[in-house]
Amino acid sequence: MSTATSMPPSLSLNVRDRHWEMVRGMMRERGLDCLLVGGFRSRERYESFITDDYNEGSVVFPLEGDPTTQTWTELRVMRALDSAERGNELWVQDYRVATDGAQAASVLREKAPDARRIGVVGLHSMAPTEINGSIPASWWLQFSEALAGATFEDVSVPFSDLMLLKTDEELGLIRYAAAAAEDASRVMRDITEVGVGEEVVLAEVTAEVIRHGIGLRYPEIVMNSGPHTLAWGPARWTTRAEQPRRLERGDIIAFEIMPMCGNQEVQVQMSVALDPIDETNQQCEKVAHDSYDAGVKALRAGIGFPELVAAMEEPFRASGCWAYTPLVHSVSPHFLMGRTKINQENLDLGVRYAGTPRERPIRDIKLQAGMVFAFEPNACIGDHRVNIGGTVIVTEDGCEELNSIPTRLAHK
Repeated sequence: MSTATSMPPSLSLNVRDRHWEMVRGMMRERGLDCLLVGGFRSRERYESFITDDYNEGSVVFPLEGDPTTQTWTELRVMRALDSAERGNELWVQDYRVATDGAQAASVLREKAPDARRIGVVGLHSMAPTEINGSIPASWWLQFSEALAGATFEDVSVPFSDLMLLKTDEELGLIRYAAAAAEDASRVMRDITEVGVGEEVVLAEVTAEVIRHGIGLRYPEIVMNSGPHTLAWGPARWTTRAEQPRRLERGDIIAFEIMPMCGNQEVQVQMSVALDPIDETNQQCEKVAHDSYDAGVKALRAGIGFPELVAAMEEPFRASGCWAYTPLVHSVSPHFLMGRTKINQENLDLGVRYAGTPRERPIRDIKLQAGMVFAFEPNACIGDHRVNIGGTVIVTEDGCEELNSIPTRLAHK
């Protein structure tokens, strides 16, 4: 039975006006006449910052005047118009179908006929699932060729920086999504038993999030199970013809759940152990817990992001553990990445690389109250791994923890 007792909040036009003012301020600082925000199939949904919507397309945002939302099919336009007819006020009034880059360029010329310097969001990206950007190559060729003579500047990073700082209303969406994640974690803890199939747990966790009247952001739920495994991603049996595992005594089942209220995402790392687990997993569990606690103790407005990462990696130094995935990262957007290299000098996963793996430096940015992070400390020894964590909001003198159940390994 669902524990949801209310429906999600919404955003006012005050948030829209603040966002538009921030974007235009960034444009003026950089001397940009117009902005092209490419969301397309990006998980970070960059255009939602301007539109409070996601239409799998792009937005033309002139320095002066109203923006235009462009999408690939009339179906997405009709969906927006239906919302308006039901009393949900749209942030952008001008929705159009632009099936290729040349058509989008014609809209830009209409909205900003004298534009010479055009900012672009989505051509490049620091988000981990879209490291080659979110704008399709053929679309970009059509768009840029139709605007011959214009100068383009990719502003994906400064635009994403604007998205990091949440208004009070957006934090309301974050808190609601985190509450749904907490309830989904409770369901996962309660349903996990020896003999239960992975597909049963996944179905019930997903259903609990949906019962709150919200969705999940790609890849929605990442999971694995077993006494020791480094496999991580969507359930393998959802992408090929394999049988889901049945849980056994000694297993740890680990979920990364990504609920999204409006276009504001949270993440929790919920793991359940079917005791007894071996001593190696117990050691990983302790280091993961210590890393989470160190992050909560360190986090506050004014510290640098590298300082937060350094605090969370300290428990790894003497333990011999290493971290497979980031210890912490920002959400909405997911582009401040806190990876650690401690105890990885001689790590060999047996994976072949074409060329040298791309390094992602930790950005040296000062944290501000209202930023939101996913704490996800994971500790590994060999092929053993324990992953826990929840969503936290930066405050002036510390942080607001939005989750409790997934911040500890649950034992049954």
